[in-house]
Amino acid sequence: MTSAGNNAKTALVSELNGLLADHLALFFKTKNFHWHVAGPRFRDLHLLFDEHAIEIRDQIDVIGERVRKLGADTLTSIGSVAQHTQVKDQDDASLSAEAMVEELRDDNAAMVKRLKGLKEMTEQAGDNATDGLLDDWTDMAEQRVWFLTQTLK
Repeated sequence: MTSAGNNAKTALVSELNGLLADHLALFFKTKNFHWHVAGPRFRDLHLLFDEHAIEIRDQIDVIGERVRKLGADTLTSIGSVAQHTQVKDQDDASLSAEAMVEELRDDNAAMVKRLKGLKEMTEQAGDNATDGLLDDWTDMAEQRVWFLTQTLK
């Protein structure tokens, strides 16, 4: 592999680890909101947050394994997740249901942006396998944004 190819692969792995960190952090935040949501829409939001958390959780292993298949190391600890994620912690267990939905919408929208940025990186690194997965992951994140946006209307 050329030096440019190695650099493209290194950049891709770094961003995939960031995506992995985002998924881990967003999974935990979504479960946090699932456990703490309250109010008249409790049942609907409790179920929606759980559906979203399961979808995010199911992508975590696939992302980590892509990093390993590229010959690199994945994140190794909660500390490494904290260093690489763009998802902000939310420790307020009394947040309103509306604020939870808004925060998850914004976090998922940021994930869509990160996913779309990865597309060009996979092409530069010649990584067709990751490129193919990105389309599905982007569609899932866009659907979560759509559901959360519609819930706010």
